[in-house]
Amino acid sequence: MDNLIKTLLVSQIVVCGMLVASILLQNRAEGLGKMFGGGGEVFRTKRGLEKFLYYFTIFLIAVLVVLSLAILKYAE
Repeated sequence: MDNLIKTLLVSQIVVCGMLVASILLQNRAEGLGKMFGGGGEVFRTKRGLEKFLYYFTIFLIAVLVVLSLAILKYAE
């Protein structure tokens, strides 16, 4: 059982690192300009790598939640 917890914790750390990288790689075109009234309201669809990173980030969040719940269940 102790080995399972260690494996889940290492998996959680790896998924967290991948999640951070996935978030940082996403397009940051809006920036702070939108906050101060700049930037036009242009509708853009996500394509290619941007779309993949978007869905991959959502997938990693789901995996992180499942791993967290598994650690909570198996921890004594």
